[in-house]
Amino acid sequence: MTVLAQHTDTVTRDALAVLQPGFEGTTAPAWVLRLVGEGLTSVGLFGRNIVSAGQLSALTAQLRAERDDILVAIDEEGGDVTRLEVREGSSFPGNLALGAVDDTTLTREVARELGRRLAECGVNLNWAPSADVNSNPDNPVIGVRSFGADTGLVARHTAAYVEGLQAAGVAACTKHFPGHGDTNVDSHHALPRIDVDLDVLQARELVPFRAAVAAGTKAVMSAHILVPALDPTRPATLSPQILTGLLRKELGYEGLIVTDGMEMNAIAGTYGIERGSVLAIAAGADAICVGGGLADEGTVLSLRDALVAAVREGTLPEERLADAAARVRALAEWTRRARPDAQPEGSRASGIGLTAARRALAVTGTPTALTAPYVATLAPVANIAVGDETPWGVAAPLAELLPGTTAGLYGEGAPAAEILAAAGDRTVVAVVRDAHRHPWMAEALDALVAARPDTVVVEMGLPRAEPRGALHIATHGASRVCARAAAEVIAGA
Repeated sequence: MTVLAQHTDTVTRDALAVLQPGFEGTTAPAWVLRLVGEGLTSVGLFGRNIVSAGQLSALTAQLRAERDDILVAIDEEGGDVTRLEVREGSSFPGNLALGAVDDTTLTREVARELGRRLAECGVNLNWAPSADVNSNPDNPVIGVRSFGADTGLVARHTAAYVEGLQAAGVAACTKHFPGHGDTNVDSHHALPRIDVDLDVLQARELVPFRAAVAAGTKAVMSAHILVPALDPTRPATLSPQILTGLLRKELGYEGLIVTDGMEMNAIAGTYGIERGSVLAIAAGADAICVGGGLADEGTVLSLRDALVAAVREGTLPEERLADAAARVRALAEWTRRARPDAQPEGSRASGIGLTAARRALAVTGTPTALTAPYVATLAPVANIAVGDETPWGVAAPLAELLPGTTAGLYGEGAPAAEILAAAGDRTVVAVVRDAHRHPWMAEALDALVAARPDTVVVEMGLPRAEPRGALHIATHGASRVCARAAAEVIAGA
């Protein structure tokens, strides 16, 4: 383990300690290892950093050789948002599927298995679960990442997820406080706004976070959203009223407060990441997440220097920075003590993810025997949280079960006639994602079903549209196991 450089003063070490940067590559760059030696206590990993479980284990071991208690964070929600299996699709269904089953024991077991896999690879902080109540079905960034639109359901599954994940020695980071569900803007692109009164917030948005706090969540992630009933001028990430007044004092939360990615345009495009990071720490945040899009040494050093300068100038109290750094180190120590000595054998063979995905299916109509259908995937543009590098759809698993299956991918504007021509006399399996949010998709489905009443429809997003087709399957998510479960029904397997 590297001893902290003697020339690195306390304020500079504290400024490094509150940063959670990402980086490029599948091994740790020299600058990351050097900064770990100077006080950096956390790093964030993304899909670009992961090729395999073995490679990830080697990467985390490399980091841990520099600092045994380093926090290695990841955005691994399971379901549509996966970094661990970014190129294959997740072995676990996401939150909406678990909410559709509504079995908290299952949710707890799924989270524990996911936590075991992360722990096996040396990851000890997961930016999950999403505790957002998806009260706005047109939400472009939450959707299937939420357990659902019912407050009580979201609360009990959030608590179960936190308990399961942390039972595996991985700290949960419940997000996006005070609730990102009632938005129609993606904070990766702009600043969303929730215009509801305080009574609604207390009865809806805040209930799952209270449940997470009661369940002992080790971290909470702030949202880059404006909530005028709580703070009319600053987004939650930068608001003392929301982070210190509401989360700390009213909800009694004592754990780590992590910001959402500061390079997201809701902050970077309005305040800038340097000023935004200073304001976030001053408001009560303890850790600055940056690195989803900015992952270089220069960014990290500029943030470190901005925090140090703010302390020197008196715009950021030194005690606040020290308190934030202490909370980061306290969580790092918890993860070191909670690290399992040995992982139980067979966790990957348990199949709990596929079991959960099968239970989450909602099937309308009666399956009939098919032979080698034509799969038409109507693909919307993926939001940044999900990313476009993770495969989805039922074509691959259906081809395994029904050899000879063929497929095509169709974007906005593709006419139904083109799909029908490609299908020929085969049964069409139309795969969609959030058909209710995409008029072009709904129009294509209507035309397909009108021309071919035997069309099978698979909805892999939020199932808000009325079921169409001779057989309609709602998977409540687009993970690999959700696709497999749907393919089994279609193939009669």
